[in-house]
Amino acid sequence: MGEAGIPGDILGTLKYWYGSQTNVVKWGNGGFSNEYTLKCGVRQGGLTSPSLFNLYINGLIEELSRSGVGCHMCNEPVNNLSYADDMVLLSPSVDGLRTMLSICEKYALRHGLTYNVKKSEVMIFRHDRTCCFNPVITLGGTQLNVVSKFKYLGHVINNNLKDDDDMERQKRSIAAKANMLARRFARCSNAVRITLFVAYCQAFYTCYLWKNYTQRTYHALRVQYNNAFRAMLNLPWRCSASGMFAENRVDDFYAVMRKRAASFMNRIRNTDNIIVQAVYDCCKFDICDM
Repeated sequence: MGEAGIPGDILGTLKYWYGSQTNVVKWGNGGFSNEYTLKCGVRQGGLTSPSLFNLYINGLIEELSRSGVGCHMCNEPVNNLSYADDMVLLSPSVDGLRTMLSICEKYALRHGLTYNVKKSEVMIFRHDRTCCFNPVITLGGTQLNVVSKFKYLGHVINNNLKDDDDMERQKRSIAAKANMLARRFARCSNAVRITLFVAYCQAFYTCYLWKNYTQRTYHALRVQYNNAFRAMLNLPWRCSASGMFAENRVDDFYAVMRKRAASFMNRIRNTDNIIVQAVYDCCKFDICDM
């Protein structure tokens, strides 16, 4: 933090704060564990924790961006995508990926970091689908597993660039939420249950990224959405989907998809980030596809 220009008095306060604090664990029976001190990391849930971690990890992001290897777009490096302590390295070549991993290893040694190799994996997007060769990629001396799909920030990414797996994830999520809400709030009014349905079953996290999928998967997701609404209001399973949504003034599946896609396109269209703008210009989104 000193390298980042943090004033000495603030730095001293943080050192004393983290060096003197103690923690306890509250058990289910109301008791507490013995006190212990934190040797590394930031306070979970602390207001300053996100900013402190950003300062801590920003040096690694800058080193990777200055390395000149990995993916680029509009002459800008996009070789690493970071969100909190999750990082994705993007490289069109094996050598580039190994170079970036070497940078990460050296940064970890200098700053006392330890990577969880069990949660670190490699995904290869192949131009030639018939090729099955997997290069050896290591992190901290441990070979990383090569996977065909990976869940990043809740979104399932597949190396065949298809979105069916993520849509299946969403279908299971809707079923679980609807069943839970229908049981717990069975005695509530329809207005309350509709509000809960809109809040919990219409999120469709990252649905605006879906582009390559089968109609069978898309249809199954729509049917699950309709059945979830029937379960919430205890409606007959064969009642008209369009009729029940219109009668209760709730968006049907297609309306939700169009609104999510339109909102996403509006956000990236108005962004000042040149990389996001370039992605938007390259991707031919069509709301009607949703």
